[in-house]
Amino acid sequence: MLASAFIERFEEYFPLELAEPGDPVGLHIGTLNKEIKRVMITLDVRPEVVAEAIEKKIDLLIAKHPPIFRPVKDLITDHPQQQMFADLLRHDIAVYAAHTNMDIVPNGLNDWFCELLGIEETTYITKTHEINNQSYGIGRVGDIKQAMTLEELVYQVKDTFKLDGLRLISRSPQNIVKRVAICGGSGEKFYRDAQKAGADVYITGDVYYHTGHDMIADDFSVIDAGHYIESLCKEKIVSLCNEWKKAYNWDIEIVESMENTNPFSYY
Repeated sequence: MLASAFIERFEEYFPLELAEPGDPVGLHIGTLNKEIKRVMITLDVRPEVVAEAIEKKIDLLIAKHPPIFRPVKDLITDHPQQQMFADLLRHDIAVYAAHTNMDIVPNGLNDWFCELLGIEETTYITKTHEINNQSYGIGRVGDIKQAMTLEELVYQVKDTFKLDGLRLISRSPQNIVKRVAICGGSGEKFYRDAQKAGADVYITGDVYYHTGHDMIADDFSVIDAGHYIESLCKEKIVSLCNEWKKAYNWDIEIVESMENTNPFSYY
């Protein structure tokens, strides 16, 4: 099938118009005007992921994180990060990114987080779009079935996402929590929106040191579970694509990248 036909169905589910302004979503490398047989889903486009894609003879790479997020200043291939662009072009691997549109869309990444953690009756944390009289927003907030201490929720998050460690910002780990907000990625800038939405605790990643002080000053508890929990998107999108494959009788193979691209380790 044509890569363009695959992406047409993909964008019906993850519309580009739902991305935040300036977010570099869409095709990054290569062309969609070609036949494809193998598609791979990844969180990040890193040299090790590109090597995996080459080995598996991948034609189209779908990434959550745009590989060209900031302008590229040069393409000197002495650097592994630049060499991978040359490798992608040499092996005719197209790269497409769905970023904040995957976070914002209903039944997208933040809703998948809520399903895993048992957060129900959700709404978005902050509004981002109004399209055809329908409101959309980033992050989610809702209630867990059973109230628990913050400390108990910390261990649940750690277990659910199979984390070696996480960071807790809180004055009161023994407080009871019921209403939980979550936003994948670097969602620290939305913490006051989560607080206004009545959340007892907010789960996100990449909290800046001084923002952590602001959270303490605002007496608001935040679980920094790290950016890598977004890797959940890999298995979820593979499952979605396989549903479309069956429904439309696509003659393609969809696989999940097996590379762990988390740059952090805990000791």
